[in-house]
Amino acid sequence: MHYDLFNGDADGIIALIQMRLSEPKDSVLVTGVKRDIKLLSKIVDKDDVTSVTALDISMEKNQEALQVLLENDVDVFYCDHHRSGDIPNAKNLEALINLDAEVCTSLLINQKLGGAYAKWAVAAAFGDNLFVSAEKLANEIGLTKEDTEFLKELGILINYNGYGSSLDDLHIPPGELYKRLVEYSCPLTLRDDLSSPYYTLKQGYESDYKQVAELRPISSNEVACVYELPCEAWARRISGVFGNELANQSPDVAHGVLTLNANGKDYTVSVRAPLSNRTGADEVCSSFATGGGRKAAAGINQLPISAKAEFIQKLESFYS
Repeated sequence: MHYDLFNGDADGIIALIQMRLSEPKDSVLVTGVKRDIKLLSKIVDKDDVTSVTALDISMEKNQEALQVLLENDVDVFYCDHHRSGDIPNAKNLEALINLDAEVCTSLLINQKLGGAYAKWAVAAAFGDNLFVSAEKLANEIGLTKEDTEFLKELGILINYNGYGSSLDDLHIPPGELYKRLVEYSCPLTLRDDLSSPYYTLKQGYESDYKQVAELRPISSNEVACVYELPCEAWARRISGVFGNELANQSPDVAHGVLTLNANGKDYTVSVRAPLSNRTGADEVCSSFATGGGRKAAAGINQLPISAKAEFIQKLESFYS
């Protein structure tokens, strides 16, 4: 049995959309909320796994399970742009890994497929806050300004839907969202279908975003700005996209968004490196026990409240 494993954000979902539009395949879908990235461990003990596609999940965070699958002669295609660690040298592993800050998994898949579904890749790049790369590809394939703006909004909405502490926080579970979106070979047709997921996500996003207007930073200077969000479903959903928006508004400043977790003891953290210096977010976050990510954008799953000041200090220090 083939297993498709993918991050529940725009990049992971759209990477798989491109692959399955190009090569339809019966498979078991394994995904989750955006922070749920140790997906290989969920299948490593299953007896029916013959092949695996892993998209937009850090190889570094899945090393042990990946090694077991490879030793069990499972064929693995692995495509990602997060920290990889040492890439195993195995004949049954095809690894397409690129850590460049201007690259995402869907752009890598777009290259692999020769641009067959490039409009979808444009949406994914916008969703991953790679506006320059997205606009470059949009221009290369001759998209109108109106179509480019729609794909930008679509990508942001799909990405927004991936944020939450559990599937209950999300408007549409990522596996279901993938199944609905893959029915559209061209993403622009979602605009014409009033029953499409685009309109569901648009309504949810607009409702959540009204809450953001009241927020003020808890720390702000010329190098870093940090916001704290309450333990509310709307805050968990909006946190990542809010971080992206802050980065776009102030491209020379690093940003941190802390969202209080349900236990009242720690935060989920999203970090965005300055757009003018898209590096270091992974280093800042990986210095904490549950942190990781990529150079331009990273996060911490459980930052103790007692470590808030330390986090702010490290963020400011790195970019000073």
